[in-house]
Parts: sequence; C-alpha cells; structure tokens
Amino acid sequence: MDVRGVANFFKRYIRNSNETESSFWINIVDILIVVIAVAALIYVYGLNMNTSLKIGVSLLLLIVTIRYVIKKYRVFTVQHEEKKGITRLVLLDEEGESVKEWYIQGETSLLIGKNSSQNEVDIDLSDAEYASLISKQHAVLNYAAGNWYIEDIDSKNGIGVKKANKSTKRRLENQTPYRIDSGDIIYIANTRILFK
Repeated sequence: MDVRGVANFFKRYIRNSNETESSFWINIVDILIVVIAVAALIYVYGLNMNTSLKIGVSLLLLIVTIRYVIKKYRVFTVQHEEKKGITRLVLLDEEGESVKEWYIQGETSLLIGKNSSQNEVDIDLSDAEYASLISKQHAVLNYAAGNWYIEDIDSKNGIGVKKANKSTKRRLENQTPYRIDSGDIIYIANTRILFK
C-alpha cells in the first residue's frame, strides 16, 4: 500500500463520519494514535535488533490485552445480569450483608415506606436502622415495559441511586421516574436496598 492509498483511506474515513466538529478532532486523534502505534510496532519488531526491547514490548502488549479482556468480561457480566431482570430486593446492613429480602417477580407496583395503623406499604422499612429518616410513603416502584422504575413521592429525605457499574450515587428528583437495573442500589434516606 503506497502513501497515497493511506492518505485516501484517511480522507474517506474523515469524510464518512458526519458528526460534529468535536468528533472530527476525536477521529483525527484516533488516526494519529493508530499511525504512531503501527510505526512503533514496525520499529520494534522490524527494524530493531535489541531482543530485550522486543521482550519488553511483548510483555507490555500482553498486559494491556489481558486488562482489556478482563474489563470487557466485567461489562459483559453486568449486562448479562441486567438482562436476567430483577426478581428481589435485598435490604443491606452497614457491612453490606443481607438483612431482609422481598420477592417482587410478578408485581407491577410497590409502595416503599413504613407501615402504620393508617398506612400499609409493600416494602416495609419500619424496622430498618434509619427508620426515623424514612417517610410513611417514601417511594413507589413501578414495572412497565419490562423495566422497574423508582419514583420519590415527596419524601423528606429523598432517594439516591448508585448504578451497578458506577462508584457515585445520584439523588433523584421528586415525582420523576428513574429506571432501575439489576445490581443497582437505592438509598432511602441512609437505608440501602439492592436490586437483584
């Protein structure tokens, strides 16, 4: 392949990406990374006679490949868990151990809060460690179109959600449904409930 053929390939690649200007620059950077990587590999394995450099680069490539495969496997595992669907809720203690479970398969709507003589809920958190921070009618879970959604119903202390593949939690707005997937954790005040 001559230089003109490579240049034409890159022109077509850039022309075919009908994205914004920022994606244009991302494509340019991607192309430069590929060109530099190919040039480095040609130098190390074609032009260079130093065996220790070849071994070092081979080990580095092996480590990068293993890390990539592990990361892809974790993403695949999380996606596979999500596809199985949610069948139960697990109340967690401070150490992350199961305290109580509710099986929700076949349900369409569940009220989360605290039972009282005037109020009956489906997911009763009256005996939770932080029950004093939980409203009598704190949240509602609705099942629609094959997915579970949680909605804060004007509670005092709100709801947070930590997605299964994230390290931070997000506070939900009142009266706004939010999709929940398997592996997600909701925070009702300081009470944690895992969706499995």
